[in-house]
Amino acid sequence: MVEEIISSDKRNSGGKNGSIKVNDDSYRLISEIESTNESRTQTHISELDRVLGGGIVPGSVILIGGDPGIGKSTLMLQLAEKIKDKKILYVSGEESASQIKLRADRLNYDLGNFYILSETNLEIIQAVIEKESPDIVIVDSIQTVSRPEIESAPGTVSQLRESTALLMFIAKKNNIAVFVVGHITKDGVIAGPKILEHMVDVVLQFEGERTHSYRILRGIKNRFGSTNEIGIFEMTDLGLKEVLNPSEVFLSQRNYGASGCVISSSLEGTRPILIEVQALVTSTSYGFPQRTSMGFDYKKLNIIIAVIEKKLGLFMNKSDIFINIAGGIKIDEPAIDLAVAMSIYSSYRDIPVDSETVILGELGLSGEVRTISYIDRRITEAAKLGFKKIIIPKGNLKNLNTEKYKAEIIGVEKIKDAVERLI
Repeated sequence: MVEEIISSDKRNSGGKNGSIKVNDDSYRLISEIESTNESRTQTHISELDRVLGGGIVPGSVILIGGDPGIGKSTLMLQLAEKIKDKKILYVSGEESASQIKLRADRLNYDLGNFYILSETNLEIIQAVIEKESPDIVIVDSIQTVSRPEIESAPGTVSQLRESTALLMFIAKKNNIAVFVVGHITKDGVIAGPKILEHMVDVVLQFEGERTHSYRILRGIKNRFGSTNEIGIFEMTDLGLKEVLNPSEVFLSQRNYGASGCVISSSLEGTRPILIEVQALVTSTSYGFPQRTSMGFDYKKLNIIIAVIEKKLGLFMNKSDIFINIAGGIKIDEPAIDLAVAMSIYSSYRDIPVDSETVILGELGLSGEVRTISYIDRRITEAAKLGFKKIIIPKGNLKNLNTEKYKAEIIGVEKIKDAVERLI
């Protein structure tokens, strides 16, 4: 609970006691408004530009959230290193200037027109911005800065809301881009009130497991572009490295001819990514069987297991089932349902699926294989990487020219049809 002081000053709001004068130029027909193309600043990091919608829009406020140590500050330093012709002000409330300099030297970054301000008072930050007139401001992090006229501590609801509002005002008034780094809660959402995400122009989520080297930058909100795009990076000793062909990376270490391993295709934004679904089914040593999934929704896994038991006649009440999406990425789209089911069946029977086959399809509760979106992009990506057979929903065969693909395209209607085709 946060106490907020409400002013008792009742101003004249018009009505019976007064009148409000409206300027006729304050509103216009949309047809009378001229369209303007915002000049974007290229970050020269193609994966970041992709998620931003083509670059940084001047006057925008961009909120980046992620786990501690995931690489948010490294990405911001890398952004500053790539943009040589812009003046950048890095405001740090967590690290001193010498610590940031030490990190830049360790990463071997050549930072030219780059200013560092170790400060948490937003009034001082605003004064420095007004004096130096930078093109880009980076605030790391929003939970550490505060406005002195508000009595609550930094990181509280009122401080976060008012601090973000002031940064929005600074960005719009001076037409500069402001990057705001934010921490996330244990539930994986950006810490603070939800109004922060409504106030800013762009919300980016930096995801990944600290034990894996791959990071995913996902667009949650974007007023200047699509919210479906993702950027993929690999964390190295020299910073974040762009992954331009993620399909080859995620399949580079797959085990050929092993049971329980199935290749599928997930669509992240407009980019299809081939992934390896791994399943392990073993006899349980406990009274209650374990169901564990990494990178795949746990509830959806239980539904798929129930469909397998009902429609294929398998009884797994005495089996532990483990599912893993190789590479440490998380997939939440239904197009890999059939691949998960086939990997479980393959591991249960200990019979491998053909390693040159890609399986696509959403699985319904009655065992039907439902159609999925953007089937042509998924098939093209699979055929490009040399896969010879592609299992797709039968409904997707309509209006699909299978002759233009080098791979054999097979449509299945039920989960039983997929088993007969694969195993």
